[in-house]
Amino acid sequence: MKKILAIAAAAALTAGVSAFAANPFSDVSTDDWAYQAVSDLSDQGVVEGYPDGTFKGERNITRYELAQIIARLMAKEDQLNAEQRATLDKLAGEYADELANLGVRVSNLEKKVGNIYWSGDARMRYTDKENGKSGFDGRMRINVKGQVNDTTTINGRMTYNMNFKDNTKDSGVYMDTLNAKHQFGDFAVTLGRYANNFGNEGGWRYGDSHDFDGAELSYAKNAFNAKVGFGQFNTLYAESGDNKFAPIDNQDAFYAKAGYNFGFAKLAADYLKFENNNDTLKGDELYGVDLSVPVGDFAVTGEYVKNTTTDAKYDDAWNAGLSYGAANWKKPGTWDLGINYNKVGGKTFFGGTGLQAHNLKAIQNDGTKEQKYWNAIANVTLQKNVQLHAEYAFAGEDQDDKDLNDAWAVSLNYKF
Repeated sequence: MKKILAIAAAAALTAGVSAFAANPFSDVSTDDWAYQAVSDLSDQGVVEGYPDGTFKGERNITRYELAQIIARLMAKEDQLNAEQRATLDKLAGEYADELANLGVRVSNLEKKVGNIYWSGDARMRYTDKENGKSGFDGRMRINVKGQVNDTTTINGRMTYNMNFKDNTKDSGVYMDTLNAKHQFGDFAVTLGRYANNFGNEGGWRYGDSHDFDGAELSYAKNAFNAKVGFGQFNTLYAESGDNKFAPIDNQDAFYAKAGYNFGFAKLAADYLKFENNNDTLKGDELYGVDLSVPVGDFAVTGEYVKNTTTDAKYDDAWNAGLSYGAANWKKPGTWDLGINYNKVGGKTFFGGTGLQAHNLKAIQNDGTKEQKYWNAIANVTLQKNVQLHAEYAFAGEDQDDKDLNDAWAVSLNYKF
């Protein structure tokens, strides 16, 4: 195939993406039929000429040269429509060996069938509990995204939890996420079940994002983002014995969030209002703000939460922390370490999956209890897409300054 014909075909893939560009090559004149295609793709960095400033469009293109063009187009895949992506996938399959020699991982072939995208993660975890019983469990989650059209996706996640010491506690496969997302420029509407959290939460209050059934309108542009939504949390936080958490499932809830990245700091604010008045929540309304300030390889973080609808003594929560490094999933040997001090009042805590909720003395959501404790969290990337995670909660006290048992967990985590 002549090089000029290959470039014309590549230009068809980026129709609507490119813009008029100046003539980059001395042997391509403005009268040539492929002038616009060559100049546009050169401007996008998809094609390159020779050191003498020529393009040599009449010579035959090699498979290796065409693989280079395909690899550069793959980097712009998010700018293509569904039909263009399908054509690019076929080209990537045809030139898979050449792309592999270039060091390009053909993720489209590995993770995509038609307009379906797959990814996932897995975890093997050992946890030390306050009652002296150890726990060894595993989890696998499979993410699927269906590209309906240029602006609409269907998103789901299948989860399976396994207790290796007692298989009667296996959860079975269930869908914890299923939603439709419609993108309208900088705005998006999400309908269905999706992850929803209040503030950062990581490891100190809830410990993880919660499943939420509802509708959300979001906006993101440059350094600013915002969300509003309405629906219900679908997890019942209530456990036996002294571990009694507020049941927030089936409680209508409205939330709003906003955040801004100033470069030197990230600031975010959250609002959550439970609409129903059950015996525990009684229309609780919470405000929160969190801040992260990077200082070289360090980051200083802090968060504050306030329940404004209760006269209870322990109606707020806060934490402050310092972290160092960044464990990059793609770079073995990278790591991070963080330490935080946490003070959590009962009226801001609705149970959850964090280490402290399961392994330290429980907070009853009646405003008469609180937890104060330190926790340390570390991650190290052992291999590409394999991380070792460890966390330790210690020096804990309750509202009466009575010591709480330490707790720790270590896990191997995988992404695929």
